[in-house]
Amino acid sequence: MKKIALAVVLIISITPGLRAQGAPDAAELTKLLNEFLDGASRNEAAMHDRFWADDLIYTGSSGRRIGKADIMRDQHSLHASRSGDPSTSYSAEDVRIQQYGNTAIVAFRLVATTKREGKLETSNYLNTGTFLKRDGKWQAVSWQATGVPRSDDESKNAVAVSEASFHRAIFAADTKALERLSDASFVWTRRNGERVSLKRLLDELESGQLKYSKIEAADVTISAYGDAAVVRGVARMQLDSNSGKIDSKQISEHYTMILVNRDGAWKVVSMHSSGV
Repeated sequence: MKKIALAVVLIISITPGLRAQGAPDAAELTKLLNEFLDGASRNEAAMHDRFWADDLIYTGSSGRRIGKADIMRDQHSLHASRSGDPSTSYSAEDVRIQQYGNTAIVAFRLVATTKREGKLETSNYLNTGTFLKRDGKWQAVSWQATGVPRSDDESKNAVAVSEASFHRAIFAADTKALERLSDASFVWTRRNGERVSLKRLLDELESGQLKYSKIEAADVTISAYGDAAVVRGVARMQLDSNSGKIDSKQISEHYTMILVNRDGAWKVVSMHSSGV
């Protein structure tokens, strides 16, 4: 591995035209980056079209490799999303630029700030982009994003927000919020052994078949394991008298909830309830 790395250094050092030139276009590239991040914060498809080259190779922090067509398709789907979806703003810190003629390397720390359920969540990524100048215009032809690991406290705080929001969404029968907070594979195993999919839970809440007049969580503990987390607690609940599930007496349940981090958002993938 050391020999390969040394060989690469030697090739860059001795190949004509590849020596860094002090980045004479650094100001232009920095301006382009900041304008892009500002536009991306507002999901502006036009800014994405300007920034990315048609032959782009983009490797995301999750390991997914895509091209410009995939990015533009995602942008069109974002414009059709619900107005209540969380909003994310982006900024760049520690920007470093190296230029080699009409090629430039732009490396920086991307700070993504998401407003979710009235609270702010921050994620950091180390991004490196390769730019080519064609017909007088710089565009990114290659991109690599690497997520900066979160501290345990940061993960636990973010998980606590998602867990509390999940219970509030069930109590308020807010199916849109619940769908945002849950993974598509979500399954709730109830205390009687019944397994309920996300679609069924949404249908029960939307129809009024399942309605709570009280939900309180107590003795909550959170354990974080990278992009996964386990929440344990006791839920004290009371079903509304109009609910067709069971009688309206107050019940208490132990619950275990598993969440995974999907592109910076903690989503509930399963919940298991058992009687106290």
